[in-house]
Amino acid sequence: MVDGGGGLCTVASIHYNLFLGSLLDHEGAGSRDLSDFATLRRTGTFLCTELEHGNDASALETTAELDPVTGGFVLNTPHAGAQKFMPNTSMTGGPKSAVVAARLLVDGRDEGVFLFLTPLSDERGLLPGVRVRRLPLRTGAPVDHCLTAFEHVLLPRDALLESAHGRLDAAGRLHSSLGNRRKRFLQSIGRVTMGKLCMSGAAVGATRAALAIAVRYGDQRQVSGPRAGERIPVNAHRSHHGRLLKGLATAYAMTFLHRSVLARWTEQHAGGDAGQRAETERLIAVAKSWITWQARDITIECRERCGAQGLFAVNGLSEFPQYVEGTITAEGDNLVIWVKAAAEMLFEHQPPRTTPGSPGGVAQLTDPRYARGLLAGAEVIWQDRARAALRRGPSGDPVERWNGASSAALEMVSVHARLRAADAFLDAAARAADPEARALLEKLCLLFLLEQIGEHTGDLMADGLLSGEQVRALPQLLDDVLRDLAPHMTDLVEAFDLPAAYLDGIPLANSGQVSLADYAIAAE
Repeated sequence: MVDGGGGLCTVASIHYNLFLGSLLDHEGAGSRDLSDFATLRRTGTFLCTELEHGNDASALETTAELDPVTGGFVLNTPHAGAQKFMPNTSMTGGPKSAVVAARLLVDGRDEGVFLFLTPLSDERGLLPGVRVRRLPLRTGAPVDHCLTAFEHVLLPRDALLESAHGRLDAAGRLHSSLGNRRKRFLQSIGRVTMGKLCMSGAAVGATRAALAIAVRYGDQRQVSGPRAGERIPVNAHRSHHGRLLKGLATAYAMTFLHRSVLARWTEQHAGGDAGQRAETERLIAVAKSWITWQARDITIECRERCGAQGLFAVNGLSEFPQYVEGTITAEGDNLVIWVKAAAEMLFEHQPPRTTPGSPGGVAQLTDPRYARGLLAGAEVIWQDRARAALRRGPSGDPVERWNGASSAALEMVSVHARLRAADAFLDAAARAADPEARALLEKLCLLFLLEQIGEHTGDLMADGLLSGEQVRALPQLLDDVLRDLAPHMTDLVEAFDLPAAYLDGIPLANSGQVSLADYAIAAE
């Protein structure tokens, strides 16, 4: 996202993860010639959601009917609402192929949704039966989003992507290791989970780049000081550096959370039982939503702290929030993801009910592990609140029953995401070999935790987990942490290790007083 913008990020994640990843995850990958895709002579895309089926993609209506004569399939879009929405299927970029999610029909039986490898176009244009219509330009990522339909497109037998979740034998009978169609669908589109990790990684990258630019600008941008004729960097002001430091603390938490769930997914992919994988997939989904929402807020903040100069595209900040918008919706709308996670956590998940016990003195708030315990206490409070709301709800009206509990349940998920981020942060700090680096990371983690606790002081005090003295002291403690961290802002963004060539190409990151000549050179 940082190097090529939202368009390249979108196309790359579709081609390499959703398309090629799906091919490699199913049987027969070794017998397919993938060289055109590996060399980008053909671009791959992924057609799942439909105009009338987005988050309920398991109900999609595109069909692939087994032809008993040829043994192949007939791919068809039954009505306008079943058009595939909104992948990059036009001729822009050259010939394309897709993996298409379609309902497998065998002798009139609906066997569930599977993926089918489908060529869309060649050097001369769209193939017979493939209908593509460009959608209006979307802000942010310049991608050729389209509506795509199929009119009785003939596919060969090996177009069906098979594995243990579903295989057709020579007689057209389906054999599956999974008991129902929904599970088969989720197995087919398993690459969407990795897609969430892709979107999280892209958002983390944009956040760190935005902070690096804004901090460098703040170090170099001179403003009037308190004495006549004095000039000081804008980063000298708490009103300026305080916001960036809070963004930095969150960005580090985002980074460590992303790394931890990626490592956990890698381990689970190699082994582990179904229950562990389901919990890991839920954590990936929860992390994706929290990370991408934080990325939007932080990139907007960084743009604002750079004033009007941050609005110029050449300075690399103005388009980050728009790029991040795409990650918030891609691979599952964030709010819907959290609603699903909230329901699973209420009905299936019991987090360890650990709380810090009776409130201690103000000094304890300077211990990040004590602060972490307070955040864990807030999660328990919101979980209890959501469960109580469920019990109060009308038993004969499941929608209204959930409506009554959903607000508390979503806040529970929000606290859970931040708690897992804090855990990943503390683990990373503990692994730091250098004592100074470890101390700095722990101080930054404390800033992150104190910010989170601030939203829950009323509940924590009401439950006897915080004292009035601690609550009154919290604002001053936060300010003290900001004061201690301010001299280290540059070190903290240097640790992101952004390529010098990238930062050197951004006028704002190299001079607080950018000249017209700088903009002219960058534009050329």
